[in-house]
Amino acid sequence: MRFLSWVVTTAIAVAVATLLIDGIYFTGPTHGQDEIQHKLVPLLVVSLILGVITSFVKPVLTVLSIPFIIITLGLFLLVINAALLKLTSWVADQLDVGFHVEGFWPAVGGAIVITVVTWIVDGLIGDSR
Repeated sequence: MRFLSWVVTTAIAVAVATLLIDGIYFTGPTHGQDEIQHKLVPLLVVSLILGVITSFVKPVLTVLSIPFIIITLGLFLLVINAALLKLTSWVADQLDVGFHVEGFWPAVGGAIVITVVTWIVDGLIGDSR
């Protein structure tokens, strides 16, 4: 059950990021029922890709970046999250999912939005353990 809520939470956060940040988008229809039908599965796939990358790559990058994290008082974690979002976009592009992050600043904005929305949705859903 926790896995399902995690995937849904991440999918909601990515969807909000695509709505709020220019430069983060899914390809395909842009209005109506067609948009929902065309982008639902790619949204879930992107949330899974982001989760796998965050689970395996982020701990390694965080440990390797400890000096930068200390010097920047933790702000370098935002750069790491932006890089992970760009990596997610690259993997999604390789899998022909249709998710794109164009540039560094949209990735930073998307990382902030995804983090905040995830916190909010997790707070609303609560821990099911």
